[in-house]
Amino acid sequence: MKCVIIGAGGHGKVVLEILRAAKKHTPVGFVDADPSLAGKSMCGLPVFGNANALGKLKAQKVSAAIIAIGDNRARRSYSQVLIQQGFKLVNAVHPRAIVSPSAKVGKGVVIAAGAVVGTECQVGDLAIINTSAVIDHECVIDEAAHICPTAALAGRVRVGACAMVGLGAKILPCLTIGVEAIVGAGTVVLHDLAAGVTAVGVPARVVKSVKAA
Repeated sequence: MKCVIIGAGGHGKVVLEILRAAKKHTPVGFVDADPSLAGKSMCGLPVFGNANALGKLKAQKVSAAIIAIGDNRARRSYSQVLIQQGFKLVNAVHPRAIVSPSAKVGKGVVIAAGAVVGTECQVGDLAIINTSAVIDHECVIDEAAHICPTAALAGRVRVGACAMVGLGAKILPCLTIGVEAIVGAGTVVLHDLAAGVTAVGVPARVVKSVKAA
């Protein structure tokens, strides 16, 4: 299936390599809001321009898309545009990732090289399970959350929609990370975190709190 990648930045390059390695979908190029990229080539594929190019691509029988944008809210917002225009959201799962056969994975999900998604996990639409992240048994990763490289979640952790678990962070079993919460790089989480907070340190301490959308 022909697929367009939304986002021509660094994460877009990673997603392209995952798609090429997986050989399940055929990437045809990128769409990106940056006008300076329009008409250029990225990793051997064209950047078609901004979202206005989607209609033309659909007419050319490009029926699938994946969103390669790191910002969680932007990724979720862009998905609505794609769905309204009739694109199917596909997954990019690296062949060197380990995904349990009992796990449930939504649409528009990226699972990078070395990631582990364990027994009976649930990964929501538009989530990113990044390089070498570990999601142990029965974890729930809600819509558009991002588990960053080498982060490790013990069993039965829940990560709320649009939350981010930072590089190398660790979360103890059965905890909840609230909607749009941010867990800083290297943080060790020993207690539940509320929606909209930013927590850092070992053990985690809340340094900022904003109202989640």
